[in-house]
Amino acid sequence: MTDTGLSLVCLPFAGSGAGFFRDWKRHAPVGLTVVPVQLPGREEAFTEEPFTDLGEAAKQLAPAVAAQVPNGPYALFGHSMGALLAYELAQQLVRSGGPAPAGLFVSGSAGPEGMRAERATGLDDDAFVERVREFAGFRHEALDDEDLREVLLPLLRADVAMHENYQPVFHEPLPIPITALRGGRDTLVTAEQAQQWRSCTREYFQYAELPGGHMYLAELPQLLLRLIAGC
Repeated sequence: MTDTGLSLVCLPFAGSGAGFFRDWKRHAPVGLTVVPVQLPGREEAFTEEPFTDLGEAAKQLAPAVAAQVPNGPYALFGHSMGALLAYELAQQLVRSGGPAPAGLFVSGSAGPEGMRAERATGLDDDAFVERVREFAGFRHEALDDEDLREVLLPLLRADVAMHENYQPVFHEPLPIPITALRGGRDTLVTAEQAQQWRSCTREYFQYAELPGGHMYLAELPQLLLRLIAGC
């Protein structure tokens, strides 16, 4: 894809923001441009109300994403909650009449019809943080700081609820290739669940595993970006 240049539009996972992907810019191989997308309620958009529905979020984000990649091919990337948001965004962009994504990269997620039964929504703060740690396979250090935890928990709760309450808006397979990615030691999403994305495209599907657990992308961005650039 990168022979003529490719923009990789990156959607945050639960509790994260565009800042996570900004560091990826220095790891990206030649021809791949990382385009982080900021969601309301985090980082520089902290004062904005966070989204509460993934389908509505994708609908609102579509025009802004299209404006960020006006020229040349682009693909969408999302991990966990971000994978579902990227999928809904792809559906919106395909229907918008503008240039459709050249591909969709969904990481650390079951297909849109295969949501997990275990939930964190509704638990008290301590139990919620522990359940999210179990889901993600790591614990964010900021949640151990009482003041930071008070600031971060409302956003994390909103994102987790949005993820756990997700229902697909569209059910028609996309007319673009999909690549499903997963850490080989991921205990949250199985290989079988990750390959559920096969039914979401009428085009080419591939599945790839990288070293690491559910949050492999935090440890191996260079390897991940090289894989994406080579697809």
